[in-house]
Amino acid sequence: MLGLDFLDIVLIGVAAFAAGAVNSVAGGGTFFSFPALLAVGVPPVMANASNSVSLWPGSLAGAWAFRRELKRFSRSLPALSVVAFLGGIGGGLLLLQTSNAAFSALIPWLLLLATVLFAFSSQISTLVQRWKPAPAGRDERHIGPGGYVFQLLVSIYGGFFGAGMGILMIAALAIQGFKDVHEINALKNWLSAIIYSVAVATFVLANAVSWPHTVIMLLTATLGGYWGATMARRLPAIWLRRFIIAVGSLLTLYYFGKSA
Repeated sequence: MLGLDFLDIVLIGVAAFAAGAVNSVAGGGTFFSFPALLAVGVPPVMANASNSVSLWPGSLAGAWAFRRELKRFSRSLPALSVVAFLGGIGGGLLLLQTSNAAFSALIPWLLLLATVLFAFSSQISTLVQRWKPAPAGRDERHIGPGGYVFQLLVSIYGGFFGAGMGILMIAALAIQGFKDVHEINALKNWLSAIIYSVAVATFVLANAVSWPHTVIMLLTATLGGYWGATMARRLPAIWLRRFIIAVGSLLTLYYFGKSA
């Protein structure tokens, strides 16, 4: 069992709090928590497993904070949850069949795509609506077949690699015409929690988790997730949107630099 000193506890605790808060708002919390685990000496594979387990309750906490918005999706939420679960399993199985080199090469491009899609989601949504206008009287929270396919692809990505999953989900929902950032965050947090559940079960059963680090991060990431979701509701939508684009841009630059 890996030992922990006070500085280790502070570093991973603060990093996990930040990760939980960022995940509940925009996604990309892995950018904080995974490097912190590596910095305190946790081996990469174990760090990835421990990070996934640590951030899982934070997604649940974020979803709970947005429970009022989630209730507005009572008709589509069960089907979306099944799609997220199946996609998470599919992504995990795909990861097992992918080489480290191929996986590393894909990460920055996936994040770049997600950030660009979100940044221009309003314009893309307008073009889609001109091409295929929504039927009169349709519920503005309606999700069509294409939306479920899009969410399945995002869920597969989430099971494949969690970093940036929230950005992709936000982009997918925004392009479908969702305008309320808080409703988008509510769905994103709930679906992320389901996808994380698949990873958690896999890593725990495989005994790939460093529990001394994970227990500390579980607590602080959960607090961060709830705090971040609560603060997000108080922020003006335009600032929240800019923050999301900034997180996506930083993640993209980081992974392009890492692969260079």
